[in-house]
Amino acid sequence: MRRPCTGSRSGASHGSRHGHHRTLPEVTFCTAPLAGGGRAHQHARMEIGSQSRWRGLLHPLNLAGLLTWCAVAFTLSYGDAALQPWRWACALLFLAAFLVATALPQASWQRATLLLVEAVAALALVRLAHYSGVAPALLVMLAAQVAATWPLRVALLAVAALNLGMYFVLRGVNAHAGVVVLIFAGFQAFAMLTTHYARSAEQARDRLALVNADLLATRALLAESSRDAERLRLARDLHDVAGHKLTALRLQLRALAGRADAPAGLALCEQLSAELLGDIRAVVQSLRDSGELDIATALHALAAPLPRPRLQLRLDDNVQLRDTGLAEALLRCVQEALTNSARHGDAQVLHVALRQHDGRLRLDMHDDGRLRGELREGNGLTGMRERVAEHGGRLQLRRGASGALHIQAEFAA
Repeated sequence: MRRPCTGSRSGASHGSRHGHHRTLPEVTFCTAPLAGGGRAHQHARMEIGSQSRWRGLLHPLNLAGLLTWCAVAFTLSYGDAALQPWRWACALLFLAAFLVATALPQASWQRATLLLVEAVAALALVRLAHYSGVAPALLVMLAAQVAATWPLRVALLAVAALNLGMYFVLRGVNAHAGVVVLIFAGFQAFAMLTTHYARSAEQARDRLALVNADLLATRALLAESSRDAERLRLARDLHDVAGHKLTALRLQLRALAGRADAPAGLALCEQLSAELLGDIRAVVQSLRDSGELDIATALHALAAPLPRPRLQLRLDDNVQLRDTGLAEALLRCVQEALTNSARHGDAQVLHVALRQHDGRLRLDMHDDGRLRGELREGNGLTGMRERVAEHGGRLQLRRGASGALHIQAEFAA
């Protein structure tokens, strides 16, 4: 019979002790990052899917972008009335592309296409509404999106091309086109740098969360190993010191009890010493038998700092893990599965099952995400296969019916 685990084997939850709170602002104009915000701890309910992406529009910086669009739209009713439908068409096209691009992953051709649509719509609106001088503010929004999508060097080239396009668009209708471009280029630079540094801080925090997860899991294993070493030391001391002294005492009492002038209570003392020796031997055996590693605690400590995927762990009752090296191999395999599910599968839950049968330890892992592209073994999966092989096991990788990666590993327990 299997048991679901939400903490240690005793059922205590450890996730709340290692909460992962977000204190830095998320990068806007992009999909939810690896370390999503607003989570009290890793075992809380995650909202990383499409619903949470659309809720990301309510982020203050996204709302500021929408407010900027409204300010530009307020000026569209002025000017040549014959061009008003075209101005509104460009403005609405920009808004629709902005809303959809916000909900898409950063590194996707769909997002890049939508940014191009925004650029064309914004430049067309700059030309059609040049009289107001407000339309170039849409390019400031676009510059922030570009900085959140590509590296800073690529973003600078893209925004330079946008400003060049704006100059040629305004050159025939505005005598101060160069001054207008320089003014809005300053706003664009500020928006780009703000987004870039926020994105860099977010990525650094995500890397720190992974390192912290590794340290927490390693600390859990070291604590278990230290407790096992202390139990073994106590068992040896009890056996070698107390057991030896009690055996000698019992032999002396037995010899005295056989004499004709032995006191009446000597036989009872010999019996009590025999019972005490048996009790100590039972305690020693119990200390030696209690050296099982608490792999559930270590695995939950590994997953606790990560906002997604949430770890759903199931352990068979007969799983017994005493080898620290094997425990570390299991830990690294689950760690790689968590990383793959977050980065490549966009998963919310990783299901991990561990069972023991016929002297073999079997690890089964799958998530609720969907792999993008072909299944290829990178450095992480190759390292996982090598760790499994070091412990006399084998690894199987396949794509599940839902499109998610399904990992099965078998170890020699």
